[in-house]
Amino acid sequence: MERKVKQQVTGFRTQDGAGVKLVRVLGNRTVEEYDPILMLDSFDSTNPDDYTAGFPMHPHRGIETISYVYRGKMTHRDSLGNEDTIGDGEVQWMTAGSGILHEEKLPASERMLGVQLWLNLPAKDKMVPPAYKSIKNSEIEEIELENGKLRLLAGEYEGKQGYKSKYLPLDYYDIHLNPNASIDINTDSDRSIMVFTLSGEAYIGGELVKEKTAAKLTSGDHVVIKAADEKAQILFVSSTRLGEPVYWGGPIVMNTKAELNKAFEDLDRGTFLQKNIEY
Repeated sequence: MERKVKQQVTGFRTQDGAGVKLVRVLGNRTVEEYDPILMLDSFDSTNPDDYTAGFPMHPHRGIETISYVYRGKMTHRDSLGNEDTIGDGEVQWMTAGSGILHEEKLPASERMLGVQLWLNLPAKDKMVPPAYKSIKNSEIEEIELENGKLRLLAGEYEGKQGYKSKYLPLDYYDIHLNPNASIDINTDSDRSIMVFTLSGEAYIGGELVKEKTAAKLTSGDHVVIKAADEKAQILFVSSTRLGEPVYWGGPIVMNTKAELNKAFEDLDRGTFLQKNIEY
């Protein structure tokens, strides 16, 4: 059965961090439908004033943040001692787990184009040790299509393997299609799948999805993605629905109100970074 569009969400312009202008597409109002993807922020600007203020040091717990910078650069620094820069097609994958502090700086570039996802952690993994991983271009396979290409950012595609997520399965593709070109992607019927039109418009299961729009798909064993009359760049994200309670407060996402309160108490008491926790 072919997957179709179940719901579309078009982003709205807002600011976050120290004044970074972005398009927020998914958030606390879309948690149930897009589970396990909590948030999707899109960046697209040729004006450095829109983003160079960056995201000063801030906490996270209970999630993973996955940043894909297709154009431009992002420098990450965290409480584990990591400092790393990605750019022009690379990925930052941060597991907040039991708690991490990090900052993201966005140096001026010709164009800043990318997306940050928040991937929920299962209840059993909320308090795993924090970690950071960058996926460089040398680790990302580009698969030539008849009328475009597919960049395998994570997971698996037609037997080819990319970076493997540790806690939830995640297939993450960056699909580039020439005008009116299409791709038919095989999917596991039990996967929760969404697509995001990063650049250009595309027909998903026959329905037009405009630029900077997320579309949740119905169940099925394949989906047809077709570019409109201009080139299109579509992000494909496939994972497993958790179906667990979500208590979300700012940068922290837990399963109960008590856990959320505990996280903020830890911040107040200076015990947020749990060095001696047993796993």
